[in-house]
Amino acid sequence: MNTAGHSEATEPRGLELTPFRGLRYDPHRVGSLAAVTSPPYDVVVRPDGVHHLQSADPHNIVRLILPQAGTPSAGTEQAADTLHRWQTEGILTADPEPGLYVYEQHDGKGLLQRGIIGALRVSEPSEGVVLPHEEVMAPVVADRAALMRATFANLEPLLLTYRGDGATAEVIEAVAGRPPLLATTTEDGFHHRLWSITDPAEVSLVQSDLSHHQALIADGHHRWATYLRLRAEHSSPSPWDYGLVLLVDTARYPLRVRAIHRLLHGLPVAEALERVKGLFRVRRLDVPLPAAQEALADAACAGNAFMLAGDGAFHLIDRPDPALLARTIPDDRPAAWRTLDATVLHATLLDHVWRIPEDSPAHIAYIHDTAATVDKAERDGGTAVLMHPVREEVVRDLARQGVTMPRKSTSFGPKPASGLVLRALDV
Repeated sequence: MNTAGHSEATEPRGLELTPFRGLRYDPHRVGSLAAVTSPPYDVVVRPDGVHHLQSADPHNIVRLILPQAGTPSAGTEQAADTLHRWQTEGILTADPEPGLYVYEQHDGKGLLQRGIIGALRVSEPSEGVVLPHEEVMAPVVADRAALMRATFANLEPLLLTYRGDGATAEVIEAVAGRPPLLATTTEDGFHHRLWSITDPAEVSLVQSDLSHHQALIADGHHRWATYLRLRAEHSSPSPWDYGLVLLVDTARYPLRVRAIHRLLHGLPVAEALERVKGLFRVRRLDVPLPAAQEALADAACAGNAFMLAGDGAFHLIDRPDPALLARTIPDDRPAAWRTLDATVLHATLLDHVWRIPEDSPAHIAYIHDTAATVDKAERDGGTAVLMHPVREEVVRDLARQGVTMPRKSTSFGPKPASGLVLRALDV
């Protein structure tokens, strides 16, 4: 059983990243590596997203990360059976020796991101090693935990950031000059390359450097919460002491921070606007989506602002009534938290004005793609709430204070493609 290099240290000094035997697709057994990849499970937002990915290749990773069955329990059992079958058939094979993996993404237009994938020691937020910045939804954690238990695997890495620009960055740059294990281009135009680091000296350099750093969860709060739950269920040492992550040094490779939008089911735009009348300033904009996004960005510079859509137009709501904010937003948090758009959205608009439960899929969906959010609102007769992204430094500062933002407040990217390397806990 793989314990991912359980450390003998009794006092961890920061990030503990360890090699593992990556489980990867045999390129000769699938149509193409691009055809078996997927965005992370929570970013498959197209109405036919799962079907589209399943149609791309019968072995697409979406069959593991988002199994389609009659019930959740049937889905997890199906995913476990599928993973076992693919390993037996040689569709997925384990690399011969443990390694860390350098992962590169670039869009061919100047955006280049490189990071390192490994099995990271799971640590509590109180340790100050891995900093969460968003709240999580219990049903989603339960769903991911059931899937990981059934498959006995980490099927996709979550995204963590740190600021170092040290030895790890130098190792990554050196490795990126070598022939890769794999290279592919996905349908979104991103080019992906993967290398393995198995040289003990290079692995040691990375581990020593990272041991002095803490990381911010950029994407994957629910999976990190799942790692914590599964570790607590097993006596240590066990494979569950570690979880699959991609670490990106934002001192060398800054990430983009985007907003995650909301789709409110069953709330027509006209009703949403009627309820905010007198509480926010409301302006109708008959403009294309890019112009609406620019108007939202301009308004957000002066305070809380949101763009509503779904009726063929855009409606900018901003300048909330200070008295409304005072009676709906808790005053026991830092000012930076109280003034977040996500805080105002959840505490004021969702809870107080629209009275929509934020953890009910029947009432609200969280969508990363702006155009997809608007299109679905217009098709379904609901309301799209478009958000303006928060700055990374605000996120990191709140996380260091131990203050979590409202769920789904940010979207860091580019996100790693799922399906390039998996971690099976029994190899």
